[in-house]
Amino acid sequence: MTEPELIHGEPSWRLSNDVVDLAVTRQAGHLAPVTFRLGDRTVSPYSLSPWKPDEVEEDLPYLLRVLRGDFFCIPFAGSKELPPHGDSANQEWDLLLASPDRLKLSIPGGVEGATVEKIIQVRDGETAVYQDHRLNGWDGEYNYGNHPILDLSSLPEGAGRVTVSPFRWASVFDGVFANPEQEEYGLLASGQTFTDLRTVPLAAGGTTDLTHYPVRAGSEDLVMMANEPATDAQPFAWSAVVLDGYVWFSLKNPADFPATLFWLSNGGRHRSPWKARHLGRIGIEEVCSYFCYGLEEARENRLADPGIPTTRRFHPDETVSLRTVQAVAAVPSGFGAVATITPDGPSQVAIRDEHGTTVTAKVDWSYVL
Repeated sequence: MTEPELIHGEPSWRLSNDVVDLAVTRQAGHLAPVTFRLGDRTVSPYSLSPWKPDEVEEDLPYLLRVLRGDFFCIPFAGSKELPPHGDSANQEWDLLLASPDRLKLSIPGGVEGATVEKIIQVRDGETAVYQDHRLNGWDGEYNYGNHPILDLSSLPEGAGRVTVSPFRWASVFDGVFANPEQEEYGLLASGQTFTDLRTVPLAAGGTTDLTHYPVRAGSEDLVMMANEPATDAQPFAWSAVVLDGYVWFSLKNPADFPATLFWLSNGGRHRSPWKARHLGRIGIEEVCSYFCYGLEEARENRLADPGIPTTRRFHPDETVSLRTVQAVAAVPSGFGAVATITPDGPSQVAIRDEHGTTVTAKVDWSYVL
């Protein structure tokens, strides 16, 4: 079986092909770094925290010590009995399979009889990462999500463009996301709903444009958008971030992940391990949850009126497969915020920006359905 190697201070398993090179940590199962080859350049959009595990306090949750890239959370945000974002984002994973095109890992779920399998796959010629989290033996209602974090700190202010597929409900976090008493500072208006990412209410009055990032230095904020259901013409939901000459995008089934969270982390947390140095990061989190509240709050079904599920009922005799595809594609100079991502045949998507320019990317979008 493949031995892990030390990457950014954490033993990690590697997987690579002709255009993708990725690592996933043994502890906590965090996916990063991921390097994609786009022609004659390489890009690495996922965040590595500005600290290594042995540089911060040992009593911190492994989630924070290892923090990087993408990880799977169940229960999302945790519960009274489990650590933040659950055992799947904190504890040690076992490697079950390492082949040229995939890794298969497993971990007990932290709930009696429950397990999570993580299958990460790459395909030749595709600048994409296919992830399948298979939940076995879970019984009852749980919230969950994928938690990719991108690093835009090297971009000029506001140069990154951030968008999601059409949504039917959206709101700023409805509690205190950044608590000044804990040396945390946010700028958005708590609990305010919005219909356009370009006009999100500020606590001090007025609005701000969330489609540009990084901006609002010194702040930590969270927003949630509930995606429109899938249709025959639009069978998946998407999120997208345009960086310097390329676009990162994520595909999902909105029946599995009904909402997207933006965690806008730009130096607004001052206590350890953050120390105001977690800059220009953005979490593009695909969830079935109620913001970053824990399991108990998610089970309250606070979005019942607009018909947005915040938990899913699992049965111990079934296996539930939760799939995402995260990928990149080169874009021309001046490519704007992504407006649509649609199927372009069975193994390709068309990505159109706000100006009408379109690029294509080879990806099996039906994987998430």
